[in-house]
Amino acid sequence: MKAGRKNLRRACGEGAVTLGEGESIMQVLALRGSNVIEVMDAKGVKSLALFPAKFQKSFWIKNGNFVVVDASGRDQALESGSKIACVVSQVLFHDQVRAMEKSEEWPAIFKSTSKEGSEAGTQEGTRPQIEEEPDSDEDDDLPPLEANTNRQRPFELYADSESDSDS
Repeated sequence: MKAGRKNLRRACGEGAVTLGEGESIMQVLALRGSNVIEVMDAKGVKSLALFPAKFQKSFWIKNGNFVVVDASGRDQALESGSKIACVVSQVLFHDQVRAMEKSEEWPAIFKSTSKEGSEAGTQEGTRPQIEEEPDSDEDDDLPPLEANTNRQRPFELYADSESDSDS
């Protein structure tokens, strides 16, 4: 293992997360590609952030994850015409998010979203699929599906031959 990756994992593996000057917690809204992600801060303002290349093969993020972002030069970057306003400095793991929610540093806007996301995930996994069947009986004003005339149906041939041999 390379020294840079080892130190990176060691630094992110620590349980306690302290925010430095100009750093804030933001939630990932969308992955834009080319190491650019769309994030939302505690005020509800959306902006683009750079996901550094040093995190590329060490950490993966998805929509709804939380990251620590260095937004110290945000106003200056926006004034100069740059679309990318901040840089991700740390990815928060599930355990770190749970610990941060209990502290006063956690933004109030994210308290409701993280609880709703975790409750929705547990409810969807335990919900039986029987509830979806009544909805599937409705036609929703769609025309019936037509049979595909370009496809041969060999299973009908086998079904006929088996019924002939049984009698």
